[in-house]
Amino acid sequence: MTMLASIDRRFRHTLLAAAALAGFLVPSPATASPSTDLTALIADHWQWWLAHNPVTATSLGDRRFDDRIGDISLARQDHDAADARAFLKRLAAIDDAGLTPAERTNKAVLAKMLDEQAQLVRHGQRMMLFTSYASWYQNFAGLADGLPFRARADYDSYLKRLALFPAMDREGIAITRQAVAAGYAQPCVTTAGLERSARGVIADKPEDSRFYAPFLGQRPADMSEADWSAAKAKARQLIVAVLDPEYSALADYFATDYVPKCRKSVGISDTPGGAAYYAWRAKVETTTDMSPEAIHQLGLSEVARIRTEMDSVAKTAGFADRARFIAALRSDPKYYAGSPQALMAAAALTAKTIDGKMPGLFGRLPRLSYGVRAIPAEIAEGTTTAYYSAGSPDSGIAGTYYVNTSKLDQRPLWELPALTLHEAVPGHHHQIALQQELDLPDFRKHAAFFTAFTEGWALYAERLGLEIGLYDTPEKQMGRLSYEMWRACRLVVDTGIHAKGWSKAQAVTFMRDNTALTDANIDAEVNRYISWPGQALGYKIGEIRIRALRAEAEAALGPKFDLRRFHDAVLAQGSVPMDVLARQVDGWIADEAKR
Repeated sequence: MTMLASIDRRFRHTLLAAAALAGFLVPSPATASPSTDLTALIADHWQWWLAHNPVTATSLGDRRFDDRIGDISLARQDHDAADARAFLKRLAAIDDAGLTPAERTNKAVLAKMLDEQAQLVRHGQRMMLFTSYASWYQNFAGLADGLPFRARADYDSYLKRLALFPAMDREGIAITRQAVAAGYAQPCVTTAGLERSARGVIADKPEDSRFYAPFLGQRPADMSEADWSAAKAKARQLIVAVLDPEYSALADYFATDYVPKCRKSVGISDTPGGAAYYAWRAKVETTTDMSPEAIHQLGLSEVARIRTEMDSVAKTAGFADRARFIAALRSDPKYYAGSPQALMAAAALTAKTIDGKMPGLFGRLPRLSYGVRAIPAEIAEGTTTAYYSAGSPDSGIAGTYYVNTSKLDQRPLWELPALTLHEAVPGHHHQIALQQELDLPDFRKHAAFFTAFTEGWALYAERLGLEIGLYDTPEKQMGRLSYEMWRACRLVVDTGIHAKGWSKAQAVTFMRDNTALTDANIDAEVNRYISWPGQALGYKIGEIRIRALRAEAEAALGPKFDLRRFHDAVLAQGSVPMDVLARQVDGWIADEAKR
């Protein structure tokens, strides 16, 4: 799972800037060249996007919007949807026949992004601004993670942004009240940790706050000691007098107002227009036209296949069947770290072991490095077992592989190989860091992220552990199969909850019966599917498509097939919809056959 580096990219539908730059949506004069028209449109859109994603703009070195954080209002969303439709109209007027293959891909990717933005406002569910995984207030708590801190201007900008949070938060609460009144509250089963997710941001003293972290480093060279001391004092004042009270008020709202009005049902189809919304979400997240029912049936088929493989591994380990092996894996203390530090050390060792295998899988490696950090304590107990946060080559920020160090008896070491392959390399860090370096338009490098590709690739990357000998024990093999089963179960459980009337208990039972995941992980995951409909569908759908394309290439090229070159080809265009990827690989196969 990715947590993209900045506040606006992590919640891209709602965290949008206060004002667009003028003039970008006026249709350009007709030219003799479709290529020229497309180039101009892409340039206009990128400037628009930067203005609407001001924190990301700063991380990319564009300082024009350093005094902004975003506007999450419904009016802003409506305005942005209208802008997207205007861009789409300009795109439709450009004749594909006059474009190169690369330009047609640029057009297709941009059209998909704009259509998603234009369609979102048709659904009342857009008012549901948080899930068990992401929210405006938690994203803001991580504001510093995606920003550069090397010069005075960086700290001045950061302090200005901290002061803007109350306006954003109050807008978020107002929209959430409107959502509840209209029937769009989150289900009660997902709200147990809601108050803590806000109150946990408040530290005992300002120096321990996540917001103060940038001031724990060295003084920038262009600041005097007096100015540096004043900046730190301002940060402490903002934390104590502005941010802590606002987060406390938000926590109080959740506890006394929101949670008592939570929704008793769990499926999004029980909300107004929910069935249509879910069908749309399924198409968005998979970049296919598959219906929820078709996805459900595919999931059942994958679950049956993987169960057979799990039974085989269990027998290799000396157990009668998968159930007995999984019971031992869940209960034996030797499979669990004794401290957060021990878990982090094991994760770091696994990551460096994989690093040493990367040249055997790829011809091109990214320049940007990555680090390993613990997930913040206030969200750890209610969130997933790990995630990745993208870095920024422009700002000198490394990627980060975040590991959950809470509930250590629920974080088995035999999961670490698959987990690290997915979140770090050759999964999210490798793919996203490469995308940032490709010779593509800026919107393709920094704004185009399709779940089916990005998460499908990361799930495919887990399987690459077989080819580098990482699954060298039955326990680790079961860990890989459990993770693949986990993603197959998502196809069944997500559609079951949101399209077939499943309860949370049914979903939990299905996950427990088929995966080796621990109870805490299963509970957190099911809450995620409930609160974030459709997102989990992209993983297995994308992985299946990538594996099918590899099989197609192997069959077509025979002895000419080169795994490193295939991987480079899949990643050569960054994150793209599945149909675009298929055309991309077909073209590569044709070129390889001529070599």
